[in-house]
Amino acid sequence: MGKELFLGIDIGGTKTSVSLGSSDGVILAKNMFATSNDPQEVIEEICIASIQVMKANKVSAGGISCGGPLDAEQGLILSPPNLPSWDKIPICSILSSRLGIPFFLENDANACALAEWYWGNGRGTQNMVFLTFGTGFGAGLILNGRLYRGTNGQAGEIGHIRSDESGPFCYGKNGSFESFCSGTGISLLFEQNFRTAKTAKEICALADSGDVFALTVVRESASHLGLALSLLIDLLNPEKIIIGSIYQRNEKLFNSIANTIIDNEALELNRQCCKIVPSALAEQLGDLAALGIAKDHWRTHA
Repeated sequence: MGKELFLGIDIGGTKTSVSLGSSDGVILAKNMFATSNDPQEVIEEICIASIQVMKANKVSAGGISCGGPLDAEQGLILSPPNLPSWDKIPICSILSSRLGIPFFLENDANACALAEWYWGNGRGTQNMVFLTFGTGFGAGLILNGRLYRGTNGQAGEIGHIRSDESGPFCYGKNGSFESFCSGTGISLLFEQNFRTAKTAKEICALADSGDVFALTVVRESASHLGLALSLLIDLLNPEKIIIGSIYQRNEKLFNSIANTIIDNEALELNRQCCKIVPSALAEQLGDLAALGIAKDHWRTHA
C-alpha cells in the first residue's frame, strides 16, 4: 500500500489531539488542546490544528476516535457521557467538507483494537480482543481478520454484563464487569468497602506497596477480570487478548489471580491458544487509535 499519510483525531472529554501519521504507525506531527463544552468551538480548533499538522502533505483519509454512543456508519457523535453537548453531531461530514479528505468514526475501544492490530501486540493475528480497562471497560473485536462492529455498531460492550449482584453501580447496573474492571469501578469499590475516596491510580500504587486494604480491592478486581477473560476466551476463541490502561501499567498486580480464574473457568483448548498481554502502544495508543481508523477504512475501501 505504500506509506500513505493519515490524520488522526482523538476527541476526549478533557482534551482533543490531532495527529499526522504514516501507514506504518509513525506519528509525524501532533497538536493538542483542551476540549471545550461547545462542539462548534472544538470543531473549529480541530480544523485549525489539522491544517497546521498537514501542512503541504497529501493526506489520504482521517480517523476520529471518540467514546460512544455514536453512529459510525453515519459519522454521528450521539451525546457520549463525557461529551453531553455533542448531540447528533455529523462530525465526519463536517470535517470532510472543511478539510477535503474522507473521515471515518469509531468508538475508542474499536479504534484501540485497530491500532494494536496494525502496530502493537495484535500484529499477525486473525482473531484478537482489545480491552480498554480505563475509565470504563469495553472491548474492540478483530474477528477473522477484520473489525467486528455488530448489527448496529454496539458489539463488545462486555462492561455492561453483570458479574455480581453486590458490586458498585457502573454502566447502568450494580455489579457489572465495569464495576470491578475500570478506574471508576475500582475507586467506587474502595469507597464502598472502606468509606474512603481514592483514585484507581492511588489504589494501585498502595497495593504495589503492600497496603492490605488496596490489595483487597485489586484482588477483587483481578478476580472479575479473570471471569471476563474466561468468557471472552470461550465465546470468541481469540489468539490474543490485549489489555490497556490500568492493566498495562499494573500488570503484575492482576496477572496471578486473573490467570488462576482463567485456568479454573475457561476451556483448556481455548485457554492454551490464547495469550493475555498488555498494550504495546502505551501512551501513544490514543493517537495511533485514531490513525488506525483512517488506515483501516482506507485499506478496505481504496
